[in-house]
Amino acid sequence: PGKSELVSDLVSLSAGARIQAIRSLPMPFNERKTIRLTSFVIIHLCNISNNVNFYLNLNLQHLIIWQDTLKEIGGRFGTSVLSYFLFLKWLLQFNLFSLIINFCFITMPQIVHAPNISSITGFRGLELLTGVGYFNQTVLFYGGYNGEVIVSKPAYNMQLAYFFTIAAYLVLCGVSLIYSICTFSQNLHMEYLPFEKRLQEKNKMSLSDRIKHLSLHLLAWLLSLGLALGSGAGIYFLGTDPELASTLLLPVVVSLINLIVPLLYSLISTIESYSNPRAKIYISIIRSVILKMSILGILCFYWLNFVPDNISCWESFVGQSVYRLLIIDFIFCLLGIFFGEFLRNVIGTMCIQSLGVPEFDIARNVLDLIYAQTLAWIGIYFSPLLPVMQVLKLFIIFYLKKISLSMNCQPPKHTGRAAQIQTVFIALLFFPSFVGVLSMVAFTVWSLKPSDQCGPFQGLDTPFHTIFNWTDSIQDFPESNWVWWIFENILRSELFYYLISLIVLVITYFLWQIIQGRKQLIKTLREQIVNEGKDKAFLLNKLQNLQKERREMASYRPQVRVSRVLSGLTYFLFASSYR
Repeated sequence: PGKSELVSDLVSLSAGARIQAIRSLPMPFNERKTIRLTSFVIIHLCNISNNVNFYLNLNLQHLIIWQDTLKEIGGRFGTSVLSYFLFLKWLLQFNLFSLIINFCFITMPQIVHAPNISSITGFRGLELLTGVGYFNQTVLFYGGYNGEVIVSKPAYNMQLAYFFTIAAYLVLCGVSLIYSICTFSQNLHMEYLPFEKRLQEKNKMSLSDRIKHLSLHLLAWLLSLGLALGSGAGIYFLGTDPELASTLLLPVVVSLINLIVPLLYSLISTIESYSNPRAKIYISIIRSVILKMSILGILCFYWLNFVPDNISCWESFVGQSVYRLLIIDFIFCLLGIFFGEFLRNVIGTMCIQSLGVPEFDIARNVLDLIYAQTLAWIGIYFSPLLPVMQVLKLFIIFYLKKISLSMNCQPPKHTGRAAQIQTVFIALLFFPSFVGVLSMVAFTVWSLKPSDQCGPFQGLDTPFHTIFNWTDSIQDFPESNWVWWIFENILRSELFYYLISLIVLVITYFLWQIIQGRKQLIKTLREQIVNEGKDKAFLLNKLQNLQKERREMASYRPQVRVSRVLSGLTYFLFASSYR
């Protein structure tokens, strides 16, 4: 142990100090030689390890997708524009993960052990837009899977695989979103006091101006909500027609509404005359979210309440509907890049130069990503391979947006801080997007009867009954009785969920108290900064006054001396003349 400690101490020294320390050791020459060789070997191995780690990190950085491209975008257009592309990359990773686990645990076993199906319709090409025909009995949709137990060692239950794969993916998405929100939520606290100051400025307005201001806001919100309700009603009546619902008319109308109504929202916001551009952006985001989520809510209501009673394989019908919505949304996104950015740039630079180069609309582009991701989450249960379309879509959009940004757009003039914008994006993706999708999938699994003619859960009362069948089957195995006991006495107990809800509420309360404490601390620190600034300003004024007085005194003293000299000369001349 003594020699090992000695060697470790020698390794930490420089080369010259190490040699000098070895020479001064009170021990025979052979032992000093052994210690020197040992320290040399250890240093050589450490250098090799450091070099290997350096080159591995360097190569891993090249493997990270779009790293150099993102650095270029951030350097040329700022962190606000970069936040959009980072958000897109984050969604791409979500969908890649979903694609991998769905393909490995659901699709691959089904492909390997699929029954021979000879009645598949020939491929004509139009199915890429509609999702029907050739794709009806493929693994792209719910109807292409069966609930048989694959005979293997060990046996592979497709019902359990389908259920737990989708459930695990949604749980991991929820955990990731909550973690991201908690990580970035501190950025929102910095806006609290400036917002409070803006409210205080509004309170200084006269009563008539305040009434006028509130009336304009109320009118704008009534018009915005009226447009959202009218759009939802139109989608509902269009979707209830079975012939129209199975065509491309419905997704085209939905995409047109998502394109035109936000433009009307921009016109409505002009009558509100926001003094803060950031508030205008956030209000526009809220209105667009209400529009998009109301449309998706109407569609989900139709799919879950009318489709199961009228269509035999209704899960595949819902999956095909979501597929069409994604495809048409992608087409409209491509058209928006061409007409909304390229032609707008041509018009602004060649025809009407007063328009100028268009700005990159971060809010609109991010809301389009959130809308598309919500569709992908809705369809994950009804179409396990739908993430394939989403991955391809995000991959293409990334490069097209990058090219369009470089050639046609300029960075926006008025945006929030990049970290705050990213926090708002993730918060909107979590609620209402993910929470709404989770509610829909939970309702489908717990309450709706699956199709009797297709899918892995055919013949069951609800898809969740596959868990009951599994727990009943494991009772025959004594070593698995603990699983059955946990399921029967804990997971099926109302008391367990009451306790879980109570724990969540307590944790939420403590987190809320922590947030309030941090807000108060931030407020106190800001007040200290303001007071210190006032103190410094006061001291600076005092210093300036003292310097001014000293300059005046310095300019006054020579005048006193000159007057004294003149008076002395006058007295001398007068005395000499008198003599």
